[in-house]
Amino acid sequence: MARDPQGALVALNRFGFGARGGAASDFSSAASDPRGFVKAELGRPNAALLDAPGLQPSPVLAQAVFDYQKDVKQQREAAKMAQASASAEKSADMNAASGEAMQGSAKPAPPSGGGAAAEAMQPAMMPRKEPPKPLNVIQKTFRAEALARLQRATMAECGFVERLVTFWSNHFCISASKGELARMWSGVFEREAIRPYVLGNFGEMLRAVEQHPAMIFFLDNQQSVGPQSRAGKNRKRGLNENLAREIMELHTLGVHGGYTQDDVTSLARIITGWTFAGRDGKLAPPGTFAFNVNAHEPGPQKLLGKIYEDTGVAQGEAALADIARHPATARFIATKFVRHFIADDPPPALVAKLEAAFRKTNGDLRAMTLALVDADEAWRAPMTKIRMPYEYLVASGRMMGRIPEDPQRYLGGLNVLGQPLWAPAGPNGFADTNAAWAAPENIKLRLDIASQISSRIGDNIDPRALLDVVAGEAASAETRQTIDRAESKQQAFALLLMSPEFQRR
Repeated sequence: MARDPQGALVALNRFGFGARGGAASDFSSAASDPRGFVKAELGRPNAALLDAPGLQPSPVLAQAVFDYQKDVKQQREAAKMAQASASAEKSADMNAASGEAMQGSAKPAPPSGGGAAAEAMQPAMMPRKEPPKPLNVIQKTFRAEALARLQRATMAECGFVERLVTFWSNHFCISASKGELARMWSGVFEREAIRPYVLGNFGEMLRAVEQHPAMIFFLDNQQSVGPQSRAGKNRKRGLNENLAREIMELHTLGVHGGYTQDDVTSLARIITGWTFAGRDGKLAPPGTFAFNVNAHEPGPQKLLGKIYEDTGVAQGEAALADIARHPATARFIATKFVRHFIADDPPPALVAKLEAAFRKTNGDLRAMTLALVDADEAWRAPMTKIRMPYEYLVASGRMMGRIPEDPQRYLGGLNVLGQPLWAPAGPNGFADTNAAWAAPENIKLRLDIASQISSRIGDNIDPRALLDVVAGEAASAETRQTIDRAESKQQAFALLLMSPEFQRR
């Protein structure tokens, strides 16, 4: 089979995380059969699952958060009591000293530096030890989840499956900035609700996502109460439409998907009672999905022209299943998928192919993914999209053949570049267009990161050899000339990190 260097660059950059340095020969493997190289990962059993040592399921992590919050509360209360006790002791000592001063004319003055008052004052002036701070299990867990994700992305041969994970995780995003539970659950949400389904059925992923405690917490559905439910009548609380609105606007139909505000309200009523068990574990084990019948709005509901009878939690599951099969959902998902992998302005013919695959297979994501890889348009389209910050940093580590041992440099770099891990500013996730990442100020930040990386590599890395690793014969003469003319290896390496062959996909 003839070698295809340009096809290899497309395979590695557009669909993967770039070539690995070191002993790997990714570019040669991709050049011999670009499409086969990309599709090989899709055939591996459980390719998307991540089960690294020490990672725990969401109920265990929830209990850890509850325990941590209890410890913090107890320590604060103990510190407050200690402070109050110290203030009381100081006040008593000052009163005693004042009384003795009033009687000074009747009593001889105590020797200098001694006496009862001085001794009484001394303990209050002694520095008190602060209670030890509890181990921040939340941050420790977040870093462990981040490291496992980074290591998987760095070690993958192509990285296509990991790219699928990042796409769907951003599509069904939560934000670690929401609070302690969200930060603790951000990694496990991806492991439990995203990874098992990236090559499975969209409807199953949708249900797993919307019933995961992390999504319920992020979009406040635990606060949503049916106005006519038992809890609604007793507590005079009402609907919270956050989750229902984002299901329709961001997760399935899209903003132009043909639904109305009445549909949003109906779906919000249908999923009242969808919550997660708290620390008391009254509804279910703490940290697990639970259905609170007392908060569920009773009666049938009309959604998108169809009546859904009140069957408890099954009412919402039936609604989600129908929304997942809706034609507008197929169109919205196909468009967003093509925009991510191919072009900011998705080619209509390619979108139509993926939409047809989605509808024909009832939302089979493997079929839709294969339709993308098999389409000639996906390989002929120019590489105009710029890598998102996460892709850029992972590709840098892969090129150097370094498996991350500490996630902090990656996490810090992502913060600087505007894509903090699992923490988008809103429920619509991080932007997926060049307008968001190719602005001059963002390119300047990338150059700063490239300079920092290059300053740490020393003289034992040859940038010209690394250019062959990541681009081979597909590297342009201009890029080769630019690197050759660099004043130092560090400068050449920084220029490589900023080259079109490295930045573009």
